[in-house]
This record gives sequence, C-alpha cells and structure tokens, in this order.
Amino acid sequence: MKIIDRYIIQEIGKPMIVVCLVLVSIFAGYCATRYLADASIGLLSAKTVFNLILLKVIIALEVLLPTTIYLSVVVGLGRLYTDLEMTALESCGVKRSRIYQNVLLIAVMVSLLVASLSLFIRPWAYRTAYQLKNFEESHFKIKRMEPAAFYELESGKRVIFAQQVNQQKQRAQQVFIHTKVEGKQQIITAKEVSQQTDRFSDNDILLFRDGTIYELSSSGQGDTTVDFKQYTLSLSPPEAPSITKIKATQTGKLIHSDKSLAIAELQWRFSTPLTAIILALLGIPLSQTSPRRGKYAKVVLAVVIYSIFYTLSLVTKTWIGERVISPWPGIWGIEGAMALLLLITTISFFQKWYIPKKG
Repeated sequence: MKIIDRYIIQEIGKPMIVVCLVLVSIFAGYCATRYLADASIGLLSAKTVFNLILLKVIIALEVLLPTTIYLSVVVGLGRLYTDLEMTALESCGVKRSRIYQNVLLIAVMVSLLVASLSLFIRPWAYRTAYQLKNFEESHFKIKRMEPAAFYELESGKRVIFAQQVNQQKQRAQQVFIHTKVEGKQQIITAKEVSQQTDRFSDNDILLFRDGTIYELSSSGQGDTTVDFKQYTLSLSPPEAPSITKIKATQTGKLIHSDKSLAIAELQWRFSTPLTAIILALLGIPLSQTSPRRGKYAKVVLAVVIYSIFYTLSLVTKTWIGERVISPWPGIWGIEGAMALLLLITTISFFQKWYIPKKG
C-alpha cells in the first residue's frame, strides 16, 4: 500500500475511534438510565443491568458502526480540505477515484462486520437479553420490594403492590396483584403474602393468606369472586411476546417466513451492511469544504441527512410489520433513494474536481 493511501486511511481511522467511543458511551448511558430505574427499586440486579447494557450496545453496533464511518469520512477528509492537503494531492496528480478506493476499502471491512452483527449476533443478543429479563422477573423477590410502590412484571402483564414489606422475612401485608390472563383480568387482594421455593419445580411461589380473588372478563359476563384462607401463585418464566420472538429469531428461520414482522426484520438485517457502504461513500462529497469554513462545516448537513434516512428506515420497518405499506420495495426503497443521492453528489463531486478554473 502506498504512502498516500495509508495516509488517507489513517486520517479517516483516527476520528473513527473517537466517534465510535462517543456514540457507544452516549447509547450506553441512555440504556443505563432505563435499567437503573428498575435496579433501584429491586426489579433487576446490578449484574443483570450491566449484562443488559452490554447486550444492547452489541445490538446497537449494527447502527453505530455505519454512523461512525460516515461521520469519520466527513470529518477526516474535511480536515484535508481545510488544511489545503487536498489541493496538494491534486497538484501531485492524485485522482479522486483513489480517495473513493480507500474509503470503499474501509467501508467493505466495516460492512462485513456489520453483516455479522446484524445477521447472526443481533438475534443471539436479543434472545439473551430477553432470557435475562424473564429470569429476573420470574425470580422476583419480596425482599427487593419497597412499601407502597407498584411493580410491573412480565412486560406489564402483572402488577404487584404491598402496603407494608418485611424484607428480612420476605413477607408483605395488604397486598394487591393485578394479572392479565388470556383476555381476562385477575385481581388478588390479601392481608399477607410470603415467598417460598417450590421443592418440586424449583420455581418461586407466592403464598397468600386471607384474601379474595376477582376474575373479570372483557365481556362483563362470567365474573367470579372467591374468598380464600390460603392461595398459592407460581412465578413461572413468562412467554415472550411475538415481536420479541421475531427480533430473537435466527436469520435462517426468518427467510422461510411470510409474516409481515419477519419480512420487516429480514429487510432491516440485510440492509444494514449496504447502509455502511452507501453512507461511507456519501461522506466523501459531503466532506468537501473551503478552508475558511473549517473541517466541521459539513457535519451538521451530514447529521441532518442521516437523521432523515434513519427515521424513514425505522418508520418503514414499523409500517411493513403492521401491514400499513407493501413489503416491496420497503426498506430497499429508502436504500435506493440514498444510492440515488450518492450518485448525484458523486457526479457533482467529480465535475467540480475536473472543471478547470478561470483566470
């Protein structure tokens, strides 16, 4: 590899490390605020929170890496313009096609990594994250509860409230539990509840004393009320919802599915590697700036373009899954629009390069 090629790759590689670390830190902080709230009230352990944040960052890398190379190309090449190094390269006979070749080399490497993340690691990370959350919810401990606070379990399907809590004895008084089961709503009120482990299934169970069970149907018919002296409720691991299963499903299985959610998820996974290449090449013409404007002059425009592209991709994915729009062209239509923008900006880029200056 020639010195000029190494230098161009180096100038793009330096901001890549910084940009990637910044984006990962911002996203990890965002995830932490979500999970630490549950940890503070005892729903999640500190170890589980750390693992969930790590898994979420791994999932997000399929988006963060294309964003990283895109911004790095804009910033790295922008510095070469402001320092007049691009002018020096032009004087030495360096063609812009050579810059495209170097950027494309980096983009292909990033694209292969993104493809591995999106097609294989993404479903594994989602499965692991859901299993961790389900395990924590199914192993809910009364000793983690705070009195006079509501706790949501199983993605909101079950809500627990206790007026008083004895954390050492794992007992609670004046308990209220609301559960949604197969179109019905079950409400349990009891003077006291204690938590034990079932010796046969090893599942945690809640043992209620002196209470009432209300079962309410959506139609308003067949409602029942039962008083009890003692009642046992098993906290078995909950089933993941359908959209959760789609995200955690292996890519090979999605290919053979004709469900709208599966099609949307599949298009997303296959489009992310292409996105990395398109964004990297689009960063080349966007990096072109005059020395007076500074190397960050085009960053705002680059961010605006990316924000529009990413928002449209997410909306399209959601609409395909909800059958609002046809699966074809779907996300590929957004990718095609970005490819067209890349073509237009590239043509303009080369024209500005080769048109001789007057005077």
